[in-house]
Amino acid sequence: MNIVISNNKDAPIYEQIYEQIKNEILQNRIGADESLPSIRNLAKDLKVSVITTKRAYTELENDGYILTVPGKGSYVANLNENLINEYYLTELEKSLKEAIKLNKYCKLNKDEIISLIETLEKEVE
Repeated sequence: MNIVISNNKDAPIYEQIYEQIKNEILQNRIGADESLPSIRNLAKDLKVSVITTKRAYTELENDGYILTVPGKGSYVANLNENLINEYYLTELEKSLKEAIKLNKYCKLNKDEIISLIETLEKEVE
């Protein structure tokens, strides 16, 4: 797992950690029941406070992405299908909002957009 912290981002460090671990889990780069680095080791590796990594792990646990077993560590939770679908729906909405912004310059009508989507679908398959 490769987490990159940026001081140039507006997001707090714990949110950057949270988002990167969440994305690793949702994209199946880290599988269910796989162990995560200890809070202390991750803090040391990232050169951040233990409190910061603890907060990221707490948020991940509260949102159902990981489980923490006292004395054993933190592990990726078995995610339910609704959580995974919600993640991808949110990502799709972000992409569509960006496409709508770009279309202000292209000025395609709905039929042209649907045709473009159908063409691109064939390329992806």
